[in-house]
Amino acid sequence: MKILDKYILKKYLGSFFFVLLILVPVIIAVDISEKIDKFLRHADLTAEIIIRDYYVNFIVNIGNMILPLALFISVLFFTSRLASDTEIIAINSSKISFTRFLKPYFIGATIVTILSLLLNHFIVPQSSKVYTEFSNTYIKTKKKDLNMIQNINLQLSPNDYIYIRNFNMKSEVGYDFSYERYDGIKLIQKLASDKIKFTKNDSVSSYRLSGYYKRILTQENDIISTGKQMDTLFNFLPKDLLHIESFAKEMKTPELMDYITVSKERGRGNLNTYLVELYKRTSLPISSYILTLIAVCLGSIKRRGGIGMNLAIGISMMFIYVFLMKIVEVLGASADSSPFIMVWIPNILFGIIGIYLFNQARK
Repeated sequence: MKILDKYILKKYLGSFFFVLLILVPVIIAVDISEKIDKFLRHADLTAEIIIRDYYVNFIVNIGNMILPLALFISVLFFTSRLASDTEIIAINSSKISFTRFLKPYFIGATIVTILSLLLNHFIVPQSSKVYTEFSNTYIKTKKKDLNMIQNINLQLSPNDYIYIRNFNMKSEVGYDFSYERYDGIKLIQKLASDKIKFTKNDSVSSYRLSGYYKRILTQENDIISTGKQMDTLFNFLPKDLLHIESFAKEMKTPELMDYITVSKERGRGNLNTYLVELYKRTSLPISSYILTLIAVCLGSIKRRGGIGMNLAIGISMMFIYVFLMKIVEVLGASADSSPFIMVWIPNILFGIIGIYLFNQARK
């Protein structure tokens, strides 16, 4: 690696982490001012618990969220400084092409992308889980009851379906249970009960039915049986009945992919929220290359307004990018959209802008 590459790479990473170190404490200070009264309401909350369970995970989540903004501002700022100090003119005079000039920038973008991929796919989901649990326990005043779920329809296999009117996750008891098995479109077995209870048996999906009615349909006649109680096995666990969209952010990528696969097999409804979360974990880190390219192209041009003008243009574009990301997340979660295309639209649009600016800057 040449001296120029080391110089720019050092500036790239140094400026990036410096901007993060500036932004994160400011956000933490604002958050403390908003949450301090809620912390003081709980006598059992100590400073150690608040820092360990809340602010450590808060920093991870916020840091990951503002990472594109911090990267863009830092690259734009130090590249504008290079242009303002006529260092880029000296580099051009050395017959170094603009494409070659971008090499250390993209090495830095690769480092940031790898870091961001690790954060998005493995670290942030676990951190979000702890952060959410703390918020639900100590901060939120209105807590959503996740113990009672109603009107559950679940496909266990291509031919097996269940329905439960309501199920208590805490007691693991449900009411108005129905199980149906089909051969194509023909019903061949139906099992119904007033009550269903999960019985722990070495993690086996064992259930006890109370007040059951069983009917097996054959070509000649139907076999009907009833009883007060019956123990049986089903291919699902109580946790499989939950379908809460916010859980997508709390699953590591392998868990999220498994959940999506199993949910598709079981005939879940709209899974686009989960798919948006999955695709976003890759598209956001990849944006490091696009934002770096745009920032370098904007910053390398010496303008009459100086660094301030470059920053004004760049920050305006950055907010448009963030705003667009939020819009496509909402649109991508709707049932009639393509999550993959929606999530990648901001990168595609800004990639086109980046290519245009690159051709202009190269001239």
